This record gives sequence, C-alpha cells and structure tokens, in this order.
Amino acid sequence: MAKTALVLGAGIVGVSVAVHLQRRGFAVTLVDRRGAGEETSYGNAGLIQREGVVPYGFPREIGLLIRYMLNNRIDAHYHATALPAAAPFLLRYWWNSAPERHKAIARAYAPLIENSISEHRDLIEASGAEALVGKRGWQKAFRTAKVRDEELAQAELWRQEFGVSYEALDDRALAAAEPHIRPGFIGALRWTDPWTVLSPLSLTQAYLKLFESLGGRFVTGDASTLKKTATGWMIDTAEGKAEAEQAVVALGPWAEAITRSLGYRLPLGIKRGYHMHYAAEGNAVLNDWTMDAERGYFLAPMTQGIRLTTGAEFADLGAPKSPVQLDRAEKVARTVFPLGRRLDPEPWMGARPCTPDMMPVIGKAPRHEGLWFSFGHAHHGLTLGPVTGRILAEMMAGETPFIDPAPFRPERFGA
Repeated sequence: MAKTALVLGAGIVGVSVAVHLQRRGFAVTLVDRRGAGEETSYGNAGLIQREGVVPYGFPREIGLLIRYMLNNRIDAHYHATALPAAAPFLLRYWWNSAPERHKAIARAYAPLIENSISEHRDLIEASGAEALVGKRGWQKAFRTAKVRDEELAQAELWRQEFGVSYEALDDRALAAAEPHIRPGFIGALRWTDPWTVLSPLSLTQAYLKLFESLGGRFVTGDASTLKKTATGWMIDTAEGKAEAEQAVVALGPWAEAITRSLGYRLPLGIKRGYHMHYAAEGNAVLNDWTMDAERGYFLAPMTQGIRLTTGAEFADLGAPKSPVQLDRAEKVARTVFPLGRRLDPEPWMGARPCTPDMMPVIGKAPRHEGLWFSFGHAHHGLTLGPVTGRILAEMMAGETPFIDPAPFRPERFGA
C-alpha cells in the first residue's frame, strides 16, 4: 500500500516537494487556496541563482544604515508601525550578518545553491519546460568605479571558494550586449552560471502538470483546517476532507500562522516586494536580465513584458500595498531604458518568507509525528524549490538525503 502525504502550499517549493514524493511512490494530495504558483512564486525576478551562494545579509555599515533609516530608497523600505513587532527578528538577522557568522552560514547554505541548476534541469526536462528557460546568466550594471571594483573583487573571491563563474564587461561590451540601455553605466558584472525563467508562474504550472501526470492530485483547500488524527493528518478541501499519514507545511510566508497554531515558535520574518510589467517604446529590446546595482531595481524581459522589480519592504504580512519603491524605481528605470506604458492594472505585491539566519527550514517537525516543514527560502524560493523538494522527499522516504539537511533543521530555533 502506497504511503500517503498532504503537501500544503502550491508554490514552487510545495509543487517540487509533491513531485519528488510522487516519484517515490507516495500518493500525494497537493493543497492550496489558489492556483499553483499564484502567490509568492508568481512575482520574483525569474532567476535560478547558481551564483547566490551567499544569502543577503543585514547591512552593518553605520552610514548605510543611516541612509536606510531615511526610508527613501528603492532597495529597501519599511513601515514604521511594523518595526516594533519585527524588531526581534531584525536584531537576530543583524547579529547573524556579522562577517564571521555570515561566512559560516554561506558555507552551510552553498550546497543548496550549488545543486540548484542540476535539480531544476531534472524537472525542466521531465516537464517539457525547456522553452521557458534561458542559460545566458544575468548582469549587474555599475555607475561608479568604486562599486564596480568592490563587486568584481567579491565575485573573484566567490569564484575561488564556491566555483561560480562570471565575466567583467566594460562600457563598450555592455552597450554591445544591450544597445537600447542608455549611456551612463561604466560596465557590468555578468554572472554566467544562472538560468533565467521567462515566466515563473508557467514554470511552476509545468511542474504541477508533471506532478499530476505521475498520479498526484491538486485540490483547493484551507491550510488553517489542518488537524492531527489518530492515523495522520486531515484538511478540509473543496472536494471534502483529505487525509494522509504525513503532511508537509510549504506555505511560504503563511507558514508561521500554521506552525504557531501547532505550538511552534519559528522566527519567520517577511520581506515584501513589488513588480510591474511594461511595454518597450518603439523597437527597443532588453536582451537580458539586468540589475541597476547602485539603485536597487531589476529589469527582466519576460513573456508578460519587461518586469521591473523592487527590493525588500518590511511590513506586516497583511498590510495594504504601499508601492512607493516601485514608483521610485520606475522614475530611474525610464532614464536607463525606454520603458513604455504599464501593462498591469495595478502593481503586484508578494511576500518572501525569511529566517534570521538566512537559511530555509527543511525537516521533520520536532513534536509531531508525520509533520514536515519546508519554508523560509527568502529571495531564493524559485532557485531552491527542486533542491528542497528532493531533500525533503528523501527524508520522508527514509533515504539518505543527497545534501546534509542538518543546517536547515527546525530545532536550530528551539522549535
């Protein structure tokens, strides 16, 4: 008789977990309140970040912190009313970002990133999604020699320690690669290993179709109804009650509410982000994913148009949209590239689930039999979905995980 599992959350992480479990002979029911990939996984920059071996740390330079406090930047914004509740998380985040602790975290985190391309390749080929993916990398464009030299020096250190690849472009090479980007940049750092995704939503949906082709079932349901039973777990769905021996919480930023209701106190913080799609004016073309490194926004040529993304907003999960970063970014981006009209009726907003040590939570719930956690991937949810899916499925199937899951265990937070 097949083992059974509920997977709560149909973002890229949850769908990847479901695929890998179904491959291992589980009978899996995947549950979400919306369609697959329609929440946090919908709105990222579309990068499989093989170069992202060092997670984003909290700024520690006094001058930079003061500039962030002014709350007028594109790369970061905060709601003052949210800071008291967020303060414990932010303090732990700042503490873990100290240089030596941050280096240790990067060494533990790197194996996930190092396998991101190969694990996506597996699911991309199995789902027939090759047309959604590019393999040309992405680039950071620089305005000043100081920032360029610092970033290139850091890239060389990462190349030596983690094996990532990059190219340095001068202004002429950047202009040749992107002839419609206006003058003003002195060059770029091009990461050559990452893959790009034309539509993160479509990629998640392709993985969902793969899951269903393997016999998996996707239903609409309410994660807040999850209950322990005598034989496993149960949840209310649009098709009635669904039951299984094991359950996986892969709910991204909403995982904290569910885990808290079960008695866990996992320090999950929220970084919200925004995007908007634009037409290009005239015959202008953006060839590749490009970041304005010193302004903190991203331009990505996607199927829906040119996607302009912002940095992080620290706010309550349910607070109304406040897309001031997007407005700031658009003003700058229009001086860099001939953006045309907005294509979306309103800015998209999503929330990234973050832990104070910058690493995801992957593993068995400490105090509940048959319950598993898979969330907290911050900026790298798209990158790490298939890696996480394989690790967790191997653990649940009693196999030896291909990456040591110990650094990501829930117990590290005293859960």
